[in-house]
Amino acid sequence: MIDRYRVDEIRRIWDDENRYRTYLDVEIAVMEAQERLGIIPKGVSEKVRKNAGIDIGRIKEIEEVTRHDIIAFVTSIEKQTGDAGRFLHYGLTSSDVIDTAIAILMKRTIETLIGMLDGLIEVSWKRAVEEKYTPIVGRTHGIHAEPTTLGLKILSWVSELDRAKKRLDQTLGFVTYGKISGPVGTYSHLPSKVEKIALEKLGLKPEPVSTQIVPRDRYIEFIYSLVMVGEAIERMAMEIRHLQRTEIRELEEPFTKGQRGSSAMPHKRNPIVCERLTGMARLLRGYLVTVLENNALWNERDISHSSVERIVLPDASELLAYMIKKATFVIENLTVYRENMKRNLSLTKGLIFSGSVLLFLVKKGLTRDEAYKIVQRNGMKAWEGENSFLDYLLQDEDIKSLCSEEELRALFDMDKIHSSVDEIFNRVSPFQ
Repeated sequence: MIDRYRVDEIRRIWDDENRYRTYLDVEIAVMEAQERLGIIPKGVSEKVRKNAGIDIGRIKEIEEVTRHDIIAFVTSIEKQTGDAGRFLHYGLTSSDVIDTAIAILMKRTIETLIGMLDGLIEVSWKRAVEEKYTPIVGRTHGIHAEPTTLGLKILSWVSELDRAKKRLDQTLGFVTYGKISGPVGTYSHLPSKVEKIALEKLGLKPEPVSTQIVPRDRYIEFIYSLVMVGEAIERMAMEIRHLQRTEIRELEEPFTKGQRGSSAMPHKRNPIVCERLTGMARLLRGYLVTVLENNALWNERDISHSSVERIVLPDASELLAYMIKKATFVIENLTVYRENMKRNLSLTKGLIFSGSVLLFLVKKGLTRDEAYKIVQRNGMKAWEGENSFLDYLLQDEDIKSLCSEEELRALFDMDKIHSSVDEIFNRVSPFQ
């Protein structure tokens, strides 16, 4: 990940130091299991634990010669631990260590992301409650539809974020599988009891059927769950970008003291954070396509997946963490222009209530087609003329014969949009 988008909480999980430390945890857990089963002498795992250190520089030096990072890692540890070191990596293949360690790193990543996501859900829920009854025009196809509330708009974000969080939590159960099954997964050098004991120590489950690797559909599931959080954030960011347009200006992302919007036009207040989040969501989706290509490998495995995963797993994790942090900042400090919302609600001169008029005329005895034609012809007059939609309806002879002016005016009551708001809010309870 480039420095501009670094997130330390995630970087520390996937950096070389912690990755090799996790490899060592796996190696020691396997040694302890073998000691328990009498396969290797007792006490060697403790000697390795006490004397082994992670020397990144030395590992890289050895790798320059061996062209194999696990051999370089094992050689480095073996040199530090004397005679006990010869039992390091005993009966294992590289993927036993790598794939089991990656499961641990994915688990820690998901737990960290869930904690961060809780923060975004909390601030979004708070804003939804604050704007629960704030009227705003709804739009479909970019055109004014019927009124809704800003609270309901934000609540839909909360609901999606909560689903994304649940999906992450479910993914924990899907990715926490390791393998200590040796070359091609047949336990040819170690009994399966070693795997069971070692993985239990590491908080993992044994892969039911491994080849030389853990099947890559688990990694796909991991990236997919990250992508779906990104999708939820993108939907929020896209909506804020849309509603920040000069002609609309109902919402605005934070514009901090000293911030500049344009090098050429000093007046600009651009939605740069939301635009950045939208771009990052595209990148996350691209990572999903890439890991999908890793699922089908030659025979029991090749290593065409390896180079991809070295980049994608840490970068996608850190990218999403950055997105969550920035989205939290935006929602927490979002500017709401209520007067502009009120102005925009009246732009179409009452046309946002055409659906209510349609249903009212049907209830009065007209067929839906007859009612639709009457409402549409008056609606077109309001689009093109000077008067309001209600004015044209009040002048329509067909409508006059069906209802009173009082009945017609009652259809244009904005408060009716609040009638089900509480019920909808009660369906979404992320903190109960």
